[in-house]
Amino acid sequence: MKKHLLPSLILLLTLLLCGCGRETPRQYDYGVFLSAEAEDLDAFPPYRTVVLDAQYFTAEQIAKLKSDGCTVYSYINIGSIEDFRPYYNGYEDLTLGEYENWEEEKWVDVSSPRWQSFIADTLAPELLAKGIDGFFVDNCDVYYHYPTEEIFDGTAALLRALKATGAYVCVNGGDEFVTEYLDRFGSFSDALDAVNQETVFSKIEWEKNSFSANDAEERKYFQDYVETVAAHGGDVYLLEYTKDKALIEKINAYCEEKGFRYYVSGSIELTAKG
Repeated sequence: MKKHLLPSLILLLTLLLCGCGRETPRQYDYGVFLSAEAEDLDAFPPYRTVVLDAQYFTAEQIAKLKSDGCTVYSYINIGSIEDFRPYYNGYEDLTLGEYENWEEEKWVDVSSPRWQSFIADTLAPELLAKGIDGFFVDNCDVYYHYPTEEIFDGTAALLRALKATGAYVCVNGGDEFVTEYLDRFGSFSDALDAVNQETVFSKIEWEKNSFSANDAEERKYFQDYVETVAAHGGDVYLLEYTKDKALIEKINAYCEEKGFRYYVSGSIELTAKG
């Protein structure tokens, strides 16, 4: 019997090895690389889901990532505007004020019909045309800094417009807005699918240019927030900044317990090697 089985076992082993050679090995579930460039494409395939700034990638490059098995979400900034964006000069007159710790950025008036039209009718379609799977929406915290009815309505209108495209919508931060939206409507299914919360366990020490552990009160606040989102059917992602192995173990244990996904970066720049 053994002599008859040997050729079959060799054939099976050969087929398995060949199959493994054609598939990208998966090591990580989620990665956020907002400062990555086209030259970093080879760094992405080990991740199942990647967040990048699709403005700096071609449709062909994104198609390559997707063929490698990556789900691709693109950064889109609806609540502020950076001076390095090609459209900055056209909307600088809509800015509301300085953005602390980010000198190149200013908060923008999301209630402006001109800004809403630009996001919904120009920028979002351009990103979708590149083949992205969803949006990583930044700076809904504009409502925290400018808590008026007009800013709430403008933020809501922009998120609903993005969601209406059929793309996945993940809000980065925005706890004040999302909580208020839930209080008013009881659901956020028409505006977003998920939240990505930064610094639940970690803390950025801006003046020291370093990282530390978040204090217990702040951590509990954000844990309560993301768990509320999950209880209402939203997906939850954590984005942490630390190199502390013990803290990373705590992040991992928490996310495994709750069924959340996370990424830990050693750089606030979120480079491909972060």
